[in-house]
Amino acid sequence: MSPAILLSFVIGYFLILMLISWFTSRKSADNDTFFVANRNSKWYLVAFGMIGTALSGVTFISVPGKVGAPSGDQFAYFQFVLGNAAGFIIIATVLLPLYYRLKLTSIYSYIEGALGTWSYKTAAGIFLISRTIGSAFRLYLVVIVLQHFIFDSYHVPFAATVLICLLLIWSYTFKGGLKTIIITDSLQTLFLVTSVFLSIYFICDSLDMSIFQAADAIKESSYSKIFFLEDFISSHFHLGKQFLGGLFITVAMTGLDQDLMQKNLSLKNIKEAQKNMFSFTGIFVIINIFFLSVGALLYIYAARNGVNVEKTDYLYPTIALNYLGMAPAIVFMLGLTAATFATTDSALTALTTSFCVDFLNFNKKGDVNSKKSVATRHYVHIAFSGLMFLTIIIFNSINNDAVVSAIFKVASYTYGPLLGLYSFGLFMSRRQVNDKLVPFICLISPAVCYYLSSHSATLLGGYVFDNELIIVNGLITFAGLLLTSRHKTSVAAL
Repeated sequence: MSPAILLSFVIGYFLILMLISWFTSRKSADNDTFFVANRNSKWYLVAFGMIGTALSGVTFISVPGKVGAPSGDQFAYFQFVLGNAAGFIIIATVLLPLYYRLKLTSIYSYIEGALGTWSYKTAAGIFLISRTIGSAFRLYLVVIVLQHFIFDSYHVPFAATVLICLLLIWSYTFKGGLKTIIITDSLQTLFLVTSVFLSIYFICDSLDMSIFQAADAIKESSYSKIFFLEDFISSHFHLGKQFLGGLFITVAMTGLDQDLMQKNLSLKNIKEAQKNMFSFTGIFVIINIFFLSVGALLYIYAARNGVNVEKTDYLYPTIALNYLGMAPAIVFMLGLTAATFATTDSALTALTTSFCVDFLNFNKKGDVNSKKSVATRHYVHIAFSGLMFLTIIIFNSINNDAVVSAIFKVASYTYGPLLGLYSFGLFMSRRQVNDKLVPFICLISPAVCYYLSSHSATLLGGYVFDNELIIVNGLITFAGLLLTSRHKTSVAAL
Protein backbone atom coordinates (compact mmCIF):
# COMPACT_ATOMS: atom_id res chain seq x y z
CA MET A 1 0.00 0.00 0.00
CA SER A 2 1.55 3.27 -1.11
CA PRO A 3 2.27 5.74 1.74
CA ALA A 4 1.18 8.56 -0.60
CA ILE A 5 -2.28 7.01 -1.01
CA LEU A 6 -2.64 6.50 2.73
CA LEU A 7 -1.50 10.07 3.42
CA SER A 8 -3.94 11.53 0.89
CA PHE A 9 -6.71 9.50 2.51
CA VAL A 10 -5.87 10.86 5.99
CA ILE A 11 -5.77 14.45 4.64
CA GLY A 12 -9.15 14.01 2.93
CA TYR A 13 -10.60 12.52 6.09
CA PHE A 14 -9.63 15.55 8.18
CA LEU A 15 -10.85 18.00 5.57
CA ILE A 16 -14.31 16.46 5.96
CA LEU A 17 -14.12 16.85 9.77
CA MET A 18 -13.02 20.49 9.47
CA LEU A 19 -15.89 21.18 7.08
CA ILE A 20 -18.32 19.73 9.65
CA SER A 21 -16.72 21.90 12.33
CA TRP A 22 -17.28 25.02 10.22
CA PHE A 23 -20.97 24.21 9.70
CA THR A 24 -21.64 23.41 13.37
CA SER A 25 -19.85 26.46 14.83
CA ARG A 26 -20.48 29.19 12.25
CA LYS A 27 -23.58 30.51 14.07
CA SER A 28 -22.50 29.96 17.65
CA ALA A 29 -19.10 29.16 19.18
CA ASP A 30 -19.62 30.26 22.78
CA ASN A 31 -18.93 28.23 25.92
CA ASP A 32 -22.47 26.82 26.16
CA THR A 33 -21.95 25.40 22.67
CA PHE A 34 -18.52 24.01 23.56
CA PHE A 35 -19.44 22.51 26.95
CA VAL A 36 -22.96 21.10 26.51
CA ALA A 37 -23.88 21.76 22.84
CA ASN A 38 -26.60 24.16 24.10
CA ARG A 39 -28.32 21.06 25.60
CA ASN A 40 -30.02 20.47 22.28
CA SER A 41 -28.38 17.30 20.90
CA LYS A 42 -30.33 14.46 19.30
CA TRP A 43 -30.25 11.29 21.41
CA TYR A 44 -29.83 8.95 18.43
CA LEU A 45 -26.75 10.87 17.21
CA VAL A 46 -25.23 10.81 20.70
CA ALA A 47 -25.94 7.07 21.10
CA PHE A 48 -24.35 6.19 17.79
CA GLY A 49 -21.43 8.59 18.19
CA MET A 50 -20.56 7.26 21.66
CA ILE A 51 -19.56 3.94 20.05
CA GLY A 52 -16.63 5.65 18.37
CA THR A 53 -15.58 7.21 21.67
CA ALA A 54 -15.94 3.99 23.67
CA LEU A 55 -14.01 1.92 21.12
CA SER A 56 -10.54 3.44 20.81
CA GLY A 57 -7.82 2.58 18.33
CA VAL A 58 -6.40 0.26 21.00
CA THR A 59 -9.67 -1.70 20.97
CA PHE A 60 -9.71 -1.70 17.18
CA ILE A 61 -6.26 -3.32 17.05
CA SER A 62 -5.97 -5.21 20.34
CA VAL A 63 -9.33 -6.97 20.68
CA PRO A 64 -8.97 -8.90 17.39
CA GLY A 65 -5.29 -9.58 18.16
CA LYS A 66 -6.01 -11.00 21.62
CA VAL A 67 -8.36 -13.68 20.23
CA GLY A 68 -5.43 -15.92 19.26
CA ALA A 69 -2.94 -14.76 21.90
CA PRO A 70 -0.68 -17.41 23.50
CA SER A 71 -2.35 -16.60 26.83
CA GLY A 72 -5.48 -18.33 25.53
CA ASP A 73 -7.88 -15.37 25.52
CA GLN A 74 -10.16 -16.58 22.70
CA PHE A 75 -13.54 -14.79 23.12
CA ALA A 76 -13.07 -14.25 26.89
CA TYR A 77 -13.28 -10.51 26.31
CA PHE A 78 -17.00 -10.90 25.61
CA GLN A 79 -17.54 -11.73 29.30
CA PHE A 80 -16.08 -8.29 30.06
CA VAL A 81 -18.41 -6.73 27.45
CA LEU A 82 -21.43 -8.27 29.17
CA GLY A 83 -20.25 -6.66 32.40
CA ASN A 84 -19.92 -3.37 30.49
CA ALA A 85 -23.55 -3.69 29.39
CA ALA A 86 -24.73 -4.18 32.98
CA GLY A 87 -22.67 -1.13 34.00
CA PHE A 88 -24.25 1.02 31.28
CA ILE A 89 -27.71 0.09 32.59
CA ILE A 90 -26.69 1.19 36.13
CA ILE A 91 -25.40 4.48 34.72
CA ALA A 92 -28.69 5.08 32.90
CA THR A 93 -30.88 4.31 35.92
CA VAL A 94 -28.81 5.65 38.85
CA LEU A 95 -26.22 8.24 37.79
CA LEU A 96 -27.91 10.03 34.89
CA PRO A 97 -31.03 10.95 36.92
CA LEU A 98 -28.70 12.42 39.58
CA TYR A 99 -26.75 14.50 37.03
CA TYR A 100 -29.91 15.81 35.38
CA ARG A 101 -31.60 16.64 38.67
CA LEU A 102 -28.61 18.82 39.62
CA LYS A 103 -28.30 20.29 36.07
CA LEU A 104 -24.55 19.71 36.01
CA THR A 105 -22.06 20.82 33.36
CA SER A 106 -19.18 18.97 35.02
CA ILE A 107 -20.25 15.79 36.80
CA TYR A 108 -17.64 16.41 39.52
CA SER A 109 -19.64 19.40 40.78
CA TYR A 110 -21.80 16.82 42.58
CA ILE A 111 -18.89 15.94 44.88
CA GLU A 112 -18.56 19.52 46.10
CA GLY A 113 -22.07 19.53 47.55
CA ALA A 114 -21.90 15.95 48.83
CA LEU A 115 -18.40 15.84 50.37
CA GLY A 116 -16.64 19.21 50.18
CA THR A 117 -14.28 21.39 48.15
CA TRP A 118 -11.10 19.30 48.59
CA SER A 119 -13.01 16.15 47.64
CA TYR A 120 -14.42 17.95 44.60
CA LYS A 121 -11.02 19.15 43.38
CA THR A 122 -9.56 15.70 44.02
CA ALA A 123 -12.25 14.00 41.90
CA ALA A 124 -11.77 16.47 39.05
CA GLY A 125 -7.97 16.18 39.33
CA ILE A 126 -8.19 12.38 39.14
CA PHE A 127 -10.16 12.69 35.90
CA LEU A 128 -7.73 15.20 34.38
CA ILE A 129 -4.68 13.03 35.13
CA SER A 130 -6.29 9.72 34.17
CA ARG A 131 -7.89 10.92 30.96
CA THR A 132 -4.76 12.76 29.82
CA ILE A 133 -2.58 9.67 30.32
CA GLY A 134 -5.20 7.26 28.92
CA SER A 135 -5.98 9.30 25.81
CA ALA A 136 -2.30 10.03 25.17
CA PHE A 137 -1.54 6.31 25.44
CA ARG A 138 -4.28 5.41 22.94
CA LEU A 139 -3.17 8.06 20.49
CA TYR A 140 0.48 7.03 20.95
CA LEU A 141 -0.21 3.43 19.87
CA VAL A 142 -1.94 4.59 16.70
CA VAL A 143 0.65 7.26 15.89
CA ILE A 144 3.17 4.41 15.84
CA VAL A 145 1.13 2.73 13.07
CA LEU A 146 0.83 6.00 11.11
CA GLN A 147 4.55 6.63 11.56
CA HIS A 148 5.52 3.17 10.35
CA PHE A 149 3.21 2.95 7.35
CA ILE A 150 3.14 6.61 6.20
CA PHE A 151 5.47 9.17 7.76
CA ASP A 152 8.69 7.12 7.89
CA SER A 153 8.61 7.09 4.08
CA TYR A 154 8.84 10.90 4.11
CA HIS A 155 11.46 10.97 6.91
CA VAL A 156 9.11 12.86 9.21
CA PRO A 157 10.25 12.71 12.87
CA PHE A 158 7.97 11.01 15.37
CA ALA A 159 7.43 14.25 17.31
CA ALA A 160 6.27 15.99 14.13
CA THR A 161 3.78 13.18 13.44
CA VAL A 162 2.32 13.58 16.94
CA LEU A 163 2.13 17.35 16.51
CA ILE A 164 0.38 17.01 13.13
CA CYS A 165 -2.24 14.66 14.63
CA LEU A 166 -2.96 16.96 17.58
CA LEU A 167 -3.10 20.07 15.38
CA LEU A 168 -5.62 18.35 13.13
CA ILE A 169 -7.77 17.42 16.14
CA TRP A 170 -7.51 20.93 17.57
CA SER A 171 -8.45 22.47 14.22
CA TYR A 172 -11.96 20.97 14.18
CA THR A 173 -12.74 21.04 17.94
CA PHE A 174 -11.52 24.40 19.26
CA LYS A 175 -14.64 26.37 18.23
CA GLY A 176 -17.64 24.08 18.28
CA GLY A 177 -16.44 21.72 21.00
CA LEU A 178 -19.12 19.24 22.00
CA LYS A 179 -21.57 20.43 19.33
CA THR A 180 -19.01 19.55 16.67
CA ILE A 181 -17.99 16.33 18.45
CA ILE A 182 -21.58 15.01 18.45
CA ILE A 183 -21.62 15.17 14.62
CA THR A 184 -18.02 14.12 13.93
CA ASP A 185 -18.26 11.19 16.36
CA SER A 186 -21.38 9.94 14.58
CA LEU A 187 -19.55 10.11 11.25
CA GLN A 188 -16.47 8.44 12.71
CA THR A 189 -18.58 5.68 14.26
CA LEU A 190 -20.14 5.08 10.83
CA PHE A 191 -16.63 4.72 9.40
CA LEU A 192 -15.63 2.41 12.26
CA VAL A 193 -18.65 0.11 11.93
CA THR A 194 -18.33 0.04 8.15
CA SER A 195 -14.66 -0.85 8.48
CA VAL A 196 -15.40 -3.82 10.75
CA PHE A 197 -18.10 -5.21 8.45
CA LEU A 198 -16.01 -4.70 5.30
CA SER A 199 -12.97 -6.27 6.97
CA ILE A 200 -15.01 -9.41 7.62
CA TYR A 201 -16.16 -9.39 3.98
CA PHE A 202 -12.63 -8.98 2.56
CA ILE A 203 -11.13 -11.65 4.80
CA CYS A 204 -13.93 -14.07 3.93
CA ASP A 205 -13.37 -13.33 0.25
CA SER A 206 -9.64 -14.03 0.59
CA LEU A 207 -10.43 -17.32 2.34
CA ASP A 208 -13.03 -18.25 -0.34
CA MET A 209 -15.74 -18.44 2.33
CA SER A 210 -19.28 -17.15 2.47
CA ILE A 211 -20.37 -15.30 5.60
CA PHE A 212 -22.17 -18.45 6.82
CA GLN A 213 -19.14 -20.64 6.15
CA ALA A 214 -16.99 -18.14 8.04
CA ALA A 215 -19.39 -18.24 11.00
CA ASP A 216 -19.12 -22.05 11.07
CA ALA A 217 -15.33 -21.87 10.78
CA ILE A 218 -15.16 -19.45 13.74
CA LYS A 219 -17.49 -21.66 15.79
CA GLU A 220 -15.41 -24.79 15.13
CA SER A 221 -12.04 -23.08 15.56
CA SER A 222 -9.91 -23.03 18.70
CA TYR A 223 -10.63 -19.31 19.15
CA SER A 224 -14.35 -19.21 19.95
CA LYS A 225 -14.64 -20.14 23.64
CA ILE A 226 -16.63 -17.40 25.41
CA PHE A 227 -17.34 -18.48 28.97
CA PHE A 228 -14.52 -19.50 31.31
CA LEU A 229 -15.87 -21.09 34.48
CA GLU A 230 -12.86 -23.02 35.72
CA ASP A 231 -10.06 -22.03 38.11
CA PHE A 232 -11.48 -18.89 39.74
CA ILE A 233 -8.40 -18.40 41.94
CA SER A 234 -5.57 -18.20 39.40
CA SER A 235 -7.27 -17.55 36.06
CA HIS A 236 -7.58 -14.03 34.66
CA PHE A 237 -10.41 -15.17 32.38
CA HIS A 238 -12.97 -16.47 34.87
CA LEU A 239 -16.51 -15.27 34.12
CA GLY A 240 -16.96 -13.79 37.60
CA LYS A 241 -13.80 -11.69 37.43
CA GLN A 242 -14.44 -10.49 33.90
CA PHE A 243 -18.13 -9.68 34.40
CA LEU A 244 -17.73 -7.87 37.73
CA GLY A 245 -14.63 -6.08 36.46
CA GLY A 246 -16.47 -4.99 33.32
CA LEU A 247 -19.44 -3.76 35.36
CA PHE A 248 -17.50 -1.67 37.88
CA ILE A 249 -14.95 -0.39 35.36
CA THR A 250 -17.85 0.83 33.22
CA VAL A 251 -19.54 2.58 36.16
CA ALA A 252 -16.24 4.22 37.15
CA MET A 253 -14.60 4.92 33.79
CA THR A 254 -17.80 5.86 31.94
CA GLY A 255 -20.39 6.91 34.49
CA LEU A 256 -17.87 8.87 36.57
CA ASP A 257 -15.91 10.16 33.56
CA GLN A 258 -16.64 13.63 32.21
CA ASP A 259 -15.82 12.56 28.65
CA LEU A 260 -18.70 10.18 27.93
CA MET A 261 -21.11 11.75 30.42
CA GLN A 262 -20.68 15.19 28.83
CA LYS A 263 -22.42 13.88 25.72
CA ASN A 264 -25.36 12.65 27.78
CA LEU A 265 -25.66 16.02 29.50
CA SER A 266 -26.04 17.72 26.11
CA LEU A 267 -29.49 16.16 25.66
CA LYS A 268 -32.76 17.93 26.44
CA ASN A 269 -33.94 15.76 29.34
CA ILE A 270 -33.35 12.56 31.31
CA LYS A 271 -35.70 10.47 29.14
CA GLU A 272 -33.66 11.20 26.02
CA ALA A 273 -30.43 10.55 27.93
CA GLN A 274 -31.70 7.15 29.05
CA LYS A 275 -32.89 6.27 25.53
CA ASN A 276 -29.39 7.18 24.39
CA MET A 277 -27.69 4.90 26.95
CA PHE A 278 -29.95 1.90 26.33
CA SER A 279 -29.54 2.18 22.54
CA PHE A 280 -25.79 2.66 22.89
CA THR A 281 -25.56 -0.46 25.08
CA GLY A 282 -27.20 -2.67 22.46
CA ILE A 283 -24.98 -1.38 19.64
CA PHE A 284 -21.88 -1.68 21.84
CA VAL A 285 -22.48 -5.38 22.58
CA ILE A 286 -23.16 -6.25 18.94
CA ILE A 287 -20.16 -4.40 17.52
CA ASN A 288 -17.83 -6.17 19.97
CA ILE A 289 -19.08 -9.55 18.71
CA PHE A 290 -17.96 -8.49 15.24
CA PHE A 291 -14.56 -7.30 16.55
CA LEU A 292 -13.96 -10.73 18.08
CA SER A 293 -15.11 -12.41 14.86
CA VAL A 294 -12.59 -10.33 12.89
CA GLY A 295 -9.89 -11.61 15.25
CA ALA A 296 -10.79 -15.26 14.73
CA LEU A 297 -10.87 -14.81 10.93
CA LEU A 298 -7.50 -13.06 11.00
CA TYR A 299 -5.90 -15.99 12.81
CA ILE A 300 -7.52 -18.49 10.43
CA TYR A 301 -6.13 -16.41 7.53
CA ALA A 302 -2.69 -16.20 9.15
CA ALA A 303 -2.55 -19.98 9.67
CA ARG A 304 -3.46 -20.65 6.03
CA ASN A 305 -1.03 -18.11 4.58
CA GLY A 306 1.92 -18.46 6.93
CA VAL A 307 1.64 -14.94 8.38
CA ASN A 308 3.70 -14.45 11.52
CA VAL A 309 3.84 -11.29 13.64
CA GLU A 310 6.00 -10.27 16.56
CA LYS A 311 3.05 -9.08 18.66
CA THR A 312 -0.66 -9.82 18.55
CA ASP A 313 -1.39 -6.10 18.10
CA TYR A 314 0.42 -6.21 14.76
CA LEU A 315 -1.75 -8.96 13.25
CA TYR A 316 -4.68 -6.84 12.03
CA PRO A 317 -2.60 -3.98 10.51
CA THR A 318 -0.08 -6.43 8.96
CA ILE A 319 -2.71 -8.50 7.16
CA ALA A 320 -4.92 -5.52 6.22
CA LEU A 321 -2.11 -3.34 4.87
CA ASN A 322 0.21 -5.95 3.36
CA TYR A 323 -1.87 -8.94 2.22
CA LEU A 324 -5.46 -8.15 1.30
CA GLY A 325 -5.06 -5.40 -1.32
CA MET A 326 -5.68 -1.67 -1.65
CA ALA A 327 -9.40 -1.53 -0.78
CA PRO A 328 -9.06 -3.53 2.48
CA ALA A 329 -6.03 -1.42 3.42
CA ILE A 330 -8.00 1.80 3.00
CA VAL A 331 -10.92 0.29 4.94
CA PHE A 332 -8.57 -0.63 7.81
CA MET A 333 -7.02 2.84 7.92
CA LEU A 334 -10.53 4.33 7.84
CA GLY A 335 -11.58 2.32 10.89
CA LEU A 336 -8.34 2.86 12.78
CA THR A 337 -8.32 6.61 12.15
CA ALA A 338 -11.99 6.94 13.09
CA ALA A 339 -11.62 4.94 16.29
CA THR A 340 -8.54 6.82 17.42
CA PHE A 341 -9.56 10.38 16.70
CA ALA A 342 -13.14 9.91 17.92
CA THR A 343 -11.60 9.07 21.30
CA THR A 344 -8.95 11.80 21.37
CA ASP A 345 -11.08 14.71 20.14
CA SER A 346 -13.76 13.87 22.68
CA ALA A 347 -11.17 13.62 25.47
CA LEU A 348 -9.66 17.03 24.68
CA THR A 349 -13.10 18.61 24.80
CA ALA A 350 -13.91 16.93 28.12
CA LEU A 351 -10.54 17.88 29.66
CA THR A 352 -11.05 21.50 28.65
CA THR A 353 -14.58 21.51 30.05
CA SER A 354 -13.58 19.95 33.37
CA PHE A 355 -10.66 22.33 33.95
CA CYS A 356 -12.73 25.41 33.05
CA VAL A 357 -15.66 24.43 35.27
CA ASP A 358 -13.93 22.59 38.12
CA PHE A 359 -10.79 24.69 38.54
CA LEU A 360 -11.55 28.03 36.89
CA ASN A 361 -15.14 28.06 38.24
CA PHE A 362 -16.85 28.98 34.97
CA ASN A 363 -20.15 27.66 36.35
CA LYS A 364 -20.01 30.24 39.16
CA LYS A 365 -19.39 33.24 36.92
CA GLY A 366 -22.15 35.60 35.87
CA ASP A 367 -21.53 35.41 32.12
CA VAL A 368 -19.93 32.15 31.06
CA ASN A 369 -20.11 33.28 27.41
CA SER A 370 -18.20 36.54 27.79
CA LYS A 371 -15.31 37.19 25.39
CA LYS A 372 -12.84 36.82 28.24
CA SER A 373 -14.25 33.40 29.25
CA VAL A 374 -14.28 32.15 25.64
CA ALA A 375 -10.66 33.30 25.19
CA THR A 376 -9.66 31.55 28.43
CA ARG A 377 -11.30 28.36 27.22
CA HIS A 378 -9.27 28.58 23.98
CA TYR A 379 -6.03 28.84 25.99
CA VAL A 380 -7.01 25.86 28.16
CA HIS A 381 -7.79 23.80 25.04
CA ILE A 382 -4.37 24.62 23.57
CA ALA A 383 -2.68 23.83 26.90
CA PHE A 384 -4.22 20.34 27.10
CA SER A 385 -3.24 19.66 23.49
CA GLY A 386 0.32 20.58 24.44
CA LEU A 387 0.19 18.42 27.57
CA MET A 388 -0.97 15.44 25.54
CA PHE A 389 1.86 16.06 23.07
CA LEU A 390 4.44 16.01 25.88
CA THR A 391 2.91 12.86 27.40
CA ILE A 392 3.15 10.99 24.08
CA ILE A 393 6.76 12.10 23.60
CA ILE A 394 7.55 10.77 27.08
CA PHE A 395 5.89 7.44 26.23
CA ASN A 396 8.02 7.21 23.10
CA SER A 397 11.23 8.12 24.91
CA ILE A 398 10.66 5.34 27.46
CA ASN A 399 10.55 2.93 24.51
CA ASN A 400 9.63 -0.01 26.73
CA ASP A 401 6.24 -1.60 26.16
CA ALA A 402 6.12 -3.10 29.66
CA VAL A 403 6.80 0.25 31.35
CA VAL A 404 4.36 2.18 29.17
CA SER A 405 1.64 -0.43 29.75
CA ALA A 406 2.29 -0.24 33.50
CA ILE A 407 1.88 3.55 33.44
CA PHE A 408 -1.43 3.19 31.61
CA LYS A 409 -2.57 0.50 34.05
CA VAL A 410 -1.69 2.65 37.05
CA ALA A 411 -3.71 5.48 35.49
CA SER A 412 -6.70 3.16 35.21
CA TYR A 413 -6.39 2.44 38.95
CA THR A 414 -7.21 6.05 39.73
CA TYR A 415 -10.83 5.56 38.72
CA GLY A 416 -11.29 3.32 41.78
CA PRO A 417 -11.17 6.32 44.17
CA LEU A 418 -13.86 8.01 42.07
CA LEU A 419 -16.02 4.94 42.65
CA GLY A 420 -15.41 5.26 46.39
CA LEU A 421 -16.11 9.01 46.46
CA TYR A 422 -19.41 8.79 44.59
CA SER A 423 -20.53 5.71 46.56
CA PHE A 424 -19.87 7.51 49.82
CA GLY A 425 -21.74 10.60 48.65
CA LEU A 426 -24.74 8.53 47.55
CA PHE A 427 -24.99 6.02 50.40
CA MET A 428 -23.46 7.81 53.41
CA SER A 429 -25.10 11.20 53.11
CA ARG A 430 -25.50 11.47 56.90
CA ARG A 431 -21.76 11.43 57.47
CA GLN A 432 -19.32 14.29 56.93
CA VAL A 433 -15.87 13.40 55.59
CA ASN A 434 -12.68 15.05 56.78
CA ASP A 435 -12.40 16.96 53.53
CA LYS A 436 -8.69 17.81 53.74
CA LEU A 437 -7.76 14.12 54.18
CA VAL A 438 -9.58 13.00 51.02
CA PRO A 439 -6.67 13.68 48.59
CA PHE A 440 -4.38 11.46 50.69
CA ILE A 441 -6.96 8.66 50.87
CA CYS A 442 -7.33 8.80 47.07
CA LEU A 443 -3.54 8.48 46.68
CA ILE A 444 -3.17 5.62 49.18
CA SER A 445 -5.96 3.49 47.69
CA PRO A 446 -4.49 2.92 44.18
CA ALA A 447 -1.01 2.47 45.71
CA VAL A 448 -2.34 -0.34 47.93
CA CYS A 449 -4.13 -1.88 44.94
CA TYR A 450 -0.98 -1.79 42.83
CA TYR A 451 0.87 -3.63 45.60
CA LEU A 452 -1.95 -6.18 45.91
CA SER A 453 -1.97 -6.76 42.17
CA SER A 454 1.77 -7.37 42.12
CA HIS A 455 1.83 -9.70 45.16
CA SER A 456 -1.66 -11.24 45.32
CA ALA A 457 -0.49 -14.73 44.35
CA THR A 458 1.78 -14.80 47.42
CA LEU A 459 -0.47 -12.89 49.83
CA LEU A 460 -3.81 -14.49 48.89
CA GLY A 461 -2.98 -18.14 48.31
CA GLY A 462 -2.46 -17.98 44.56
CA TYR A 463 -5.33 -15.59 43.79
CA VAL A 464 -4.68 -13.44 40.71
CA PHE A 465 -6.49 -10.13 40.29
CA ASP A 466 -7.82 -8.94 36.98
CA ASN A 467 -10.32 -6.17 36.21
CA GLU A 468 -12.18 -6.79 39.48
CA LEU A 469 -9.32 -4.98 41.27
CA ILE A 470 -11.25 -1.74 40.73
CA ILE A 471 -13.85 -3.00 43.23
CA VAL A 472 -11.16 -3.39 45.89
CA ASN A 473 -9.84 0.06 44.97
CA GLY A 474 -13.26 1.64 45.49
CA LEU A 475 -13.80 -0.26 48.76
CA ILE A 476 -10.46 0.90 50.19
CA THR A 477 -11.35 4.51 49.35
CA PHE A 478 -14.83 4.07 50.82
CA ALA A 479 -13.38 2.54 54.00
CA GLY A 480 -10.86 5.37 54.32
CA LEU A 481 -13.62 7.97 53.99
CA LEU A 482 -15.77 6.11 56.54
CA LEU A 483 -12.97 5.83 59.10
CA THR A 484 -12.12 9.54 58.87
CA SER A 485 -15.71 10.82 58.81
CA ARG A 486 -18.15 11.81 61.54
CA HIS A 487 -21.91 11.87 61.82
CA LYS A 488 -23.23 15.20 60.56
CA THR A 489 -25.24 15.82 63.74
CA SER A 490 -22.08 15.62 65.85
CA VAL A 491 -20.32 17.98 63.43
CA ALA A 492 -23.20 20.45 63.74
CA ALA A 493 -23.11 20.22 67.52
CA LEU A 494 -19.46 21.25 67.56
